[in-house]
Amino acid sequence: MIPLRKTRTIQVRGLPIGGTAPIAVQSMAATRTQDIPATLRQVRILEAAGADLIRIAVDSDKDVEALALIRAETRARLSVDLQENYRLAEKVAPHVDKLRYNPGHLHHHEKARSTREKVRFLVDVARRHSLALRIGVNAGSIAPEYKERFPGDDVGAIAQCAIDHCALVDDAGFTEYLVSIKDSDPRLVVDANVRFAEARPDVPIHLGVTEAGMPPEGIIKTRIAFEQLLSRGIGDTLRVSLTLPFDDKGREIAVGRELISDIENGRFRSVPPNFFQGLNIIACPSCSRVENEKFIELAAEVRRITADAKDHDLTIAVMGCRVNGPGETDDADLGLWCGPNYVNLKRGELDLGAYKYDEILARLRTELDRLIASK
Repeated sequence: MIPLRKTRTIQVRGLPIGGTAPIAVQSMAATRTQDIPATLRQVRILEAAGADLIRIAVDSDKDVEALALIRAETRARLSVDLQENYRLAEKVAPHVDKLRYNPGHLHHHEKARSTREKVRFLVDVARRHSLALRIGVNAGSIAPEYKERFPGDDVGAIAQCAIDHCALVDDAGFTEYLVSIKDSDPRLVVDANVRFAEARPDVPIHLGVTEAGMPPEGIIKTRIAFEQLLSRGIGDTLRVSLTLPFDDKGREIAVGRELISDIENGRFRSVPPNFFQGLNIIACPSCSRVENEKFIELAAEVRRITADAKDHDLTIAVMGCRVNGPGETDDADLGLWCGPNYVNLKRGELDLGAYKYDEILARLRTELDRLIASK
């Protein structure tokens, strides 16, 4: 049930991705990179689960130092998420097999340099170190120029951003790259990836529904997107992003393999007609950006205390970090993004203040009751 894919094949240290290669399944370490024992444990858990590639986030020189020590202890294929600091690419390159950059974050540093120059720098680093490159577009961090070009059209914005960055990498004479276009809404993920694949059928695609949330809802959201895309021959590697305890992260790999097998064998599951009705809780899967592990417990508590609101068409977003949290809560009715000691609460794009972890649930409930009353 998965048609022959038309993309070219790239290599990530001996792992073929694209074309006729098996669909690769990957995940990301949920721990802070500087906590070396915990991150190594994550890597080994994911390796044991059968991960083809493991991503680690790096945002500082101390993260780079930790990454070097982690690399010395494992031969797992490692990808690095450069987050907001693209200049770190040169420092992390000796320790990884793949670089991932987000076009929506390139404007944060060295604003006098053009996007073209920054992409050329990344390509040159990848080429010198024989690395693959991922252009990782995220609907929660759309580059400002694309928001201006596509007002109110996130699908058009992220698809065109990916298309344009492919052209920049092509112009630099580099072909060992792939693209990911992600959002927490599987319907947007499907629409954007279909649009991109029509424009660039040659480019391998990494599939994922970001911040899918906790099982079983997170698995259902991911299944919706994967069934619709893989059955069209779209998707060469994938990640299932679930909010899970750290020791259970290997489940992402197991679920990914299960979904591929089901689709290959025609085992499609119907989506309940009311699945997108009622309360929608978005929660990120955690990564090294998360500065307080209480975030995972908080997400579960949010679901528990809002259970009686399940029939109300509202979205609550629970995000674990300062990098994606502020932007990816903008579209939610109520958004929480977590720091080391405080949780920032938002109503839409309006900031309502920062609250301690033992205070936030009561304040969230108050705001939820107000929203329900207003509707």
